[in-house]
Amino acid sequence: MVQLIVGEKGKGKTKYLLDKVNSEIKQVAGNIVYLDKSTKHMFELNNKVRLIDVSDYMIDSCDAFLGFVSGIISQDHDLQQMYFDSFVNIAKLENQSILTVVNKLEALSAKFDVDFILSASINEENLEDELKSKIIVSL
Repeated sequence: MVQLIVGEKGKGKTKYLLDKVNSEIKQVAGNIVYLDKSTKHMFELNNKVRLIDVSDYMIDSCDAFLGFVSGIISQDHDLQQMYFDSFVNIAKLENQSILTVVNKLEALSAKFDVDFILSASINEENLEDELKSKIIVSL
């Protein structure tokens, strides 16, 4: 399953995402990975959550990002959830639609039973209709 947290920059999406991951860690049996553009939120995350600073890796396209995510999934058979903060930025989707990448993440989710929760600085009105059912919070 893919879930979206959307809204304008500075509206509190990261705070919501951090609260969600920290509450979920108490309930899930498997592992959780949190991808971000920096380690800025390291001390706000539960220490059982694996934080990965995507900027440390040479990700220069959305295909490279999807390969990176697939690599993480292939190395952790207990992976249950992945959180993506600043999704548009870390997935290299500036000025592009997120629909294709979200559909590919949905396919990965179905095949490997991993849930993806994405925060994106996009207004709900600017999303394709196919993605609106995936929104859990719009700020």
